[in-house]
Amino acid sequence: MPVLNRPDAQIYFEEFGGGYPVLLFAPGGLRSRIEMWQTPAAGPPRAWNDWTVTLATRFRVIAMDQRNAGRSRGGIAADHGWSTYAADQLALMDHLGHRRFHTLGGCIGASFCLKLCELAPERISAAVLQNPIGLNPEAPTYFPDSHRTWSEEQRAARPDLDAAALESFGRNMWGSDFVFSVTRELVRRCPVPCLVLPGNDTPHPAMIGAELASLLPDKEVLDPWKGPEHLARQSQRVLQFLTTHTPAIEA
Repeated sequence: MPVLNRPDAQIYFEEFGGGYPVLLFAPGGLRSRIEMWQTPAAGPPRAWNDWTVTLATRFRVIAMDQRNAGRSRGGIAADHGWSTYAADQLALMDHLGHRRFHTLGGCIGASFCLKLCELAPERISAAVLQNPIGLNPEAPTYFPDSHRTWSEEQRAARPDLDAAALESFGRNMWGSDFVFSVTRELVRRCPVPCLVLPGNDTPHPAMIGAELASLLPDKEVLDPWKGPEHLARQSQRVLQFLTTHTPAIEA
């Protein structure tokens, strides 16, 4: 089983295809895991492409279960937050020998992408922000409430986890506004080319996608993009965008 061993975590990952690397961050909030890209056998079709398949036709795709999701496990400390996830993600790409790479993230994955654009912009050649999450003024407690449910699940499975640390971690993740992981000022200064696929529901507010599109200095927007009727257009545009921004010589 492909696992990256970190000082306080084991990160499960899978690889698909070949070529310039693309690091995928799946939807699912703190339950972000590889299987979220795939349409469940007994469920309705996903609104998005399975990028582990679609992107693998042209790129080397690295998909991962985030810590404490799917087959990954890790510590949860009071000072953990977005940078903790970013450290796992960068460590994985270091482990695989990729100095530069594209990113594509759905849902919480869009905020993971933006955090990497803040912490390591020189390493990100392009980012696709699919269905970005953000603070919805009509449902301001959505993510803190979801965090409490997730914390209860974690403690049921791991009674040794510290409740105060889980609460502090939640504040670090969801205690700010906008897209939670970075500020508007960071987005205004972002040097990474981005393709925005805006959301249109409570956790993925249309206003967040629109604001990202307004603030990002080097961006494209695809809308509408959700649903089976848009999968072909979605696939074509994302592949075109990432191909356009692929360096001529891999770094």
